[in-house]
Amino acid sequence: MQKIARTNYLPAVSLLLMILFFTGCGPRKTGQSAGAGEDWPVYFGDNSGSQYSMLTEINKENIAQLQVAWEYHTGDDVSENRSQIQCNPIIIGGILYATSPKLKVFALNAATGQRIWEFDPAPESNYAKNVNRGVSFWQDGDDKRILFTSGPDLFALDAETGKPVETFGDSGKVSLKEGLGEKSKNLYVVATSPGVVYRDLLIIGTRVSENAGAAPGFIRAFNIRTGKLEWVFHTIPQPGEYGYDTWPEEAYLTTGGVNSWAGMSLDEKRGVVYVPTGSAAFDFWGGNRKGENLFANCILALDAQTGNRIWHFQTVHHDLWDRDLPAPPNLLTVTHDGKNIDAVAQITKSGFVFLLNRETGDPLFPVEERPVPASDLKGEEAWPTQPFPLAPPPFVPQVFTENEITNISPESHAFVSDILSKVRTGKSFIPPSTKGTVIFPGFDGGAEWGGAAVDPTTSVLYVNSNIMPWILSMVEINQDKTTRTDKGEQTYKVSCAVCHGTELQGDPTGTYPALKSVSGKYSKEEILKLINTGKGFMPSFKHLPAQEKEALIAFLTGQKSKQDAHSEGIENNQTSVPYTHTGYNRFLDQNGYPAVKPPWGTLSAIDLNKGIILWQVPLGEIEELIQRGIPPTGTENYGGPVVTAGGILFIGASKDGYFRAFDKNTGEELWKYKLPAGGYATPSVYQADGKQYVVIACGGGKMSTSSGDSYMAFVLGEKKE
Repeated sequence: MQKIARTNYLPAVSLLLMILFFTGCGPRKTGQSAGAGEDWPVYFGDNSGSQYSMLTEINKENIAQLQVAWEYHTGDDVSENRSQIQCNPIIIGGILYATSPKLKVFALNAATGQRIWEFDPAPESNYAKNVNRGVSFWQDGDDKRILFTSGPDLFALDAETGKPVETFGDSGKVSLKEGLGEKSKNLYVVATSPGVVYRDLLIIGTRVSENAGAAPGFIRAFNIRTGKLEWVFHTIPQPGEYGYDTWPEEAYLTTGGVNSWAGMSLDEKRGVVYVPTGSAAFDFWGGNRKGENLFANCILALDAQTGNRIWHFQTVHHDLWDRDLPAPPNLLTVTHDGKNIDAVAQITKSGFVFLLNRETGDPLFPVEERPVPASDLKGEEAWPTQPFPLAPPPFVPQVFTENEITNISPESHAFVSDILSKVRTGKSFIPPSTKGTVIFPGFDGGAEWGGAAVDPTTSVLYVNSNIMPWILSMVEINQDKTTRTDKGEQTYKVSCAVCHGTELQGDPTGTYPALKSVSGKYSKEEILKLINTGKGFMPSFKHLPAQEKEALIAFLTGQKSKQDAHSEGIENNQTSVPYTHTGYNRFLDQNGYPAVKPPWGTLSAIDLNKGIILWQVPLGEIEELIQRGIPPTGTENYGGPVVTAGGILFIGASKDGYFRAFDKNTGEELWKYKLPAGGYATPSVYQADGKQYVVIACGGGKMSTSSGDSYMAFVLGEKKE
């Protein structure tokens, strides 16, 4: 493996300390401080999730000199399937580690972009791999390991060769289903975000289905040396555990979800891991899980060594809106009432920032429980109040009324007004309904998985956001039908319609194809194989009973069998939930622009000492609207910001495909570069061969944009005269 030589001239004692740190006795501890230095050693830069670099070579005075240093192509994008790269690379000792669209893992020379090794976890597999947002690193002396996930597996690789560590689990991998219980063996379980390393433990969450019949999202710790499961925290409490009384009795036997898909933060000095969790499944009807539902939608403080709960704070009670906590919390120190307080800042899809005392979980600004509307879906009991932080103010609008209707043209205003008059809107936390409910901010925030950046020297938080209304329409499932085809239709509505549409029309973004002509493209045997294995973003439905799969295939292929389904013992194990929904539908005008007034995407700076927004600017632009004389509107955006001690905020994320640099003090745009594909990922900042670099994945694929397969790094060039 090629090593990157360093030319730092240090006193002998400092040099000795560095040698001991990088090669010494005991596991290497990465990401200790608030902010990354020469390396970017963990996901989002450090264990506190700061997305902050202490490097200053690139600054406001020379940002115009930034130029491409290298571009690395992975060679495995899948344009027709809208493949993506959402990875935030880590960089250690001049070596960059990242993943490709098909979840190959590779190591590059961070100064040149030349590949050192590559590992393909499943070259012949067709199971749903989903996306990967990063990898983890662990070291004990010469033993250096990369830990990452692909599909339902957790792998440990030799960091120098890329080969599996044979002593870890089963020849280098363990199942992410370990410790989730017997019912999870055939259910959808993956991990999109990397785990955090604490001593010899990898603490990790998962992504699971959001429908009925989902696996539980327990938090677990695996021994990095052996792969052995060390502890499990039940996010859905079991009898005798704290929080059990916030669910119906024995709900833990059937309920799934309550998972942490967004990643975690670690206070290594205290030995505490801070875990954001999501909603219980099924997302939009909870008549079978009446109660507050701890520990769904919580910030959890757990003892990193044992998994024991220290404290929790719930941001949504009995979630019916898919208000998963979308990013790792930021750990920082704030000044309140003249005192320095170690805090946890959690951004949310709703556009709130909950600021909590890191040791106790108590809010540092007041949080008010306010009454919210009741549900009229049968069997549902929405929780009567929800928590609203009084400071900082929300960084996105909270309600969608006639005053918020788009004003980009009279035609658009009229089109949106007509639709708005037919659905429920105008308040926060309106429960789902068969009439249709506006979800605003939408299912993708507000804030999303790209995370927020924090400058530890000022306690200012920087967050990008989407300002996009969505419409959720519930559909009652008729459970009295008995023909084989009708049972297949029920299964389709419960398991498939949320992605492929109630009329098999597919997803407007192109992520999920239409299924109206599936029988002309695939044989029955091929359809069964896809149901069992999954493909692309489609998970496996191997857990469905054989008769249920047969009925589903009959429905998809248009068979009109009148045989009574009950005579063959078909029992849909998910239709105990009486509703499905029409899918995740953005509320757009007739031309595909958001139904709300611009801006549609923003970048905000929030002072967490004072609880105020310092500045807010649009993020992204749409060229055809600029040509019509409409000011920059901002765009939907995915991927987060990075802030540096040089005064720069770097971010890609926007639909227009630009990589931008802003003045972190004012929000002024200082520089931008058109990427080869959308940079829907959080960048990394590091130093290699004595130069500062910033690198971002250019994977595209989201928001109906073209897919890409590259990572692009930037460095200062010669000063332009």
